[in-house]
Amino acid sequence: MAEIRVASVQLAPVLGDYEGNQARVVAAVTHAAEAGAAVVVVPELATSGYAFSSVEEARAVARPAAVALEPWVSAAASSGCIVAGGFAELDGDAVFNSAAIVSGDGVRAVYRKVHLWDRESLFFSTGSAFPPVVDTAVGRLGLCVCYDIEFPEIPRGLALAGAELICVPTNWPDEGRPSGERAMEIVRAMGAASSSRVFIACADRCGAERGVEWVGGSAIVSESGWLLAGPPDTSSSALLLADCDLALARDKRLNERNDVFADRRPEVYRGALE
Repeated sequence: MAEIRVASVQLAPVLGDYEGNQARVVAAVTHAAEAGAAVVVVPELATSGYAFSSVEEARAVARPAAVALEPWVSAAASSGCIVAGGFAELDGDAVFNSAAIVSGDGVRAVYRKVHLWDRESLFFSTGSAFPPVVDTAVGRLGLCVCYDIEFPEIPRGLALAGAELICVPTNWPDEGRPSGERAMEIVRAMGAASSSRVFIACADRCGAERGVEWVGGSAIVSESGWLLAGPPDTSSSALLLADCDLALARDKRLNERNDVFADRRPEVYRGALE
């Protein structure tokens, strides 16, 4: 494959407005595809909002994956792109903080977040399966959600499974940082990309919700760990675009003597990491 254009969309879901949020996602996907994006990443829980007050409130905007993702598949088919993003998934009585990769051909993968942040555990059941890597027409796409990327095993595991681009829907609460410093969430994404030589696209949200402000940390990171796009200069809605040669993520060499995969020593790590 030649270079592909990747989009990270920073948008503001409205708490409890399922239909309106779906319309916002579809509009964002269409706009990004019109700008040439082959892969479009939208935020965590893009269909529901985030700052729930009860599990009942979360359940009211959760939908089975097939229902929640139908508009995304239609948008992907109309736009000719691949969509990755987060949604509130209903499965029986359980609600999951889930994410998916879809194309115009249908749903390619659904993933349930395995690392729940703070109050999320009050409303969501915990996923139990490692995030997926999906073969697509434009490359091998990995998927995880927000807090997941703070666990080095997740991006490394996705890269070891062949991911060339890791899509990360996020809702990063702004907890403050020293003046002049980059948000730690972005630093972690940059470090994860560099450590495994894999592209990473993070789509954060914006729009204050029940007193929660957000980092606004949407970013697209190269396989060498440097920012190709973002974070936006604004904490409002934004479209980030970057052209990524995913073939670069298949080459794990740092120089003629070092390779970030070949130099691993699993026999030394084993036990210490369990």
